[in-house]
Amino acid sequence: MAGVVTDPIADMLTRIRNGMNARHMRVMMPLSKTKVGIAECMKTEGFIEGFEVDRAKAPGTLSVQLRYDENRDCVITGLKRVSRPGLRQYVHAKEIPVVRHGLGVAIVSTSSGVMTDREARRKNLGGELLCTIW
Repeated sequence: MAGVVTDPIADMLTRIRNGMNARHMRVMMPLSKTKVGIAECMKTEGFIEGFEVDRAKAPGTLSVQLRYDENRDCVITGLKRVSRPGLRQYVHAKEIPVVRHGLGVAIVSTSSGVMTDREARRKNLGGELLCTIW
């Protein structure tokens, strides 16, 4: 897991996407607070089974356990990075998009931490629109 990553969140989503395509049960990635927040949102919304944080070594690791249905199809059908380092996307609470008519979820980084679109709307918080998952 060596190397410099210019967009760690896009790297996280790509690792999850590749893990889904290869039908892996678990995906490992470098640790960050934002990634843990995204994983918490994904677990709350039922997109992943769970995640583990390992801080034993200097660069910690985040292990995400993917979730599959009875036909061994991944529960996640799509992941999209919205805001990126070259073009940040900030939204007010009323501007947060509804993903796939409510079947998906948008993940927003707010002043109160990383949360889902529903939670941000309920708390009337805007912020950086990180990604959408459906």
